[in-house]
Amino acid sequence: MIPRRALEDAVRTALRRVRAVVLNGPRQSGKSTLAQTFLNRDAPNYFDLENPLQAERLAQPLDTLSRLTGLVVIDEVQRQPGLFPLLRVLIDRADTPGQYLLLGSASPALLRQAGESLLGRIETLEVGGFDLAEIREAAGGDGDSVADLLWLRGGFPRSYLAASDEDSMAWRAGAIASHVEVDLPQFGVNIAAPAMLRFWRMLAHYHGQIWNAADPARSLGVSEPTVRRYLDTLTQTLMVRQLQPWHENLGKRQVKAPKIYFRDTGLLHALMGVATLPDLLAHPRCGASWEGFALEQVLRLGQPDEAYFWATHQGAELDLLMLKGARRVGVEFKRADVPRVTRSMRTAIDDLKLDALYVVYPGQQRFMLTEGVEAVPLWALLPDR
Repeated sequence: MIPRRALEDAVRTALRRVRAVVLNGPRQSGKSTLAQTFLNRDAPNYFDLENPLQAERLAQPLDTLSRLTGLVVIDEVQRQPGLFPLLRVLIDRADTPGQYLLLGSASPALLRQAGESLLGRIETLEVGGFDLAEIREAAGGDGDSVADLLWLRGGFPRSYLAASDEDSMAWRAGAIASHVEVDLPQFGVNIAAPAMLRFWRMLAHYHGQIWNAADPARSLGVSEPTVRRYLDTLTQTLMVRQLQPWHENLGKRQVKAPKIYFRDTGLLHALMGVATLPDLLAHPRCGASWEGFALEQVLRLGQPDEAYFWATHQGAELDLLMLKGARRVGVEFKRADVPRVTRSMRTAIDDLKLDALYVVYPGQQRFMLTEGVEAVPLWALLPDR
């Protein structure tokens, strides 16, 4: 098992502040395994609502939950939305001292239900697949080979830990089919599975690019608002990231559409039909794939307050602008042996008043490219443990 110490610490910290914590993430991302580090699945306070017998134990939820003390775990909580108003009552009552760890598969309804019913009473933590820090710790600090494996297979535990690339690819193909055929209908998303699957495959070619609804809408024979709804659905279910553009009052025409990234490159590669690392390295979209992988790792490790990209119609562009407090940090991603300073970088530094600009690349050495611009291997961004 790969330890997830940062997530465990985040849950403990949140439970010290509030009485209810929501773990939100895609299916099979490790939420239940994480919860079991706090409470054994066989404990009387553990409820898995996908298990009919355990769901039956919550047939009278007020009577059942009001008797429990300590930590209560409710897995797949989105299956019983009526629990949220009840939990608000229990949390507000001083005579019910329990705390609640609520696990939900990423669905548009889950956060809405929790936000409406438990506003001000909960913290929500996102649980994704493994990240670089976690796999480095599990590998004893050895990084390059496992980083490539994480890039190829993605971070879903069953995909990353599969016995072979073939087994990993088979799991990801099944996960994609399950998401469109089973999960989305359960989440209340009324989109035909064949249409969504076709759109998802088409979206793989937009990874790392600025979104334009016209071409996919024309190819699918639907309207642009319909295609936008498809994209928003995959975004809300944490399959896709829409990185929004940053705007400055610069007197320049700036791009206003988002950039599209798959949040898990393993799913991206499955949709592209890329099964092995040699296939990936020879693929024409290799650079875009690595950019998305590195961007996702930087966001997870850097934890910025806000994140954007920036581009002008004159050709200047910054892959990632992170805001943390009063600091503005720019990041460029270059899959190159020796990255170089470009005119676009200089423009971004001047126009956006960056405090620092890092060029993240898959190398070994950290060095200054010029004043204010540093080349940083992806591994160098990881926290020391």
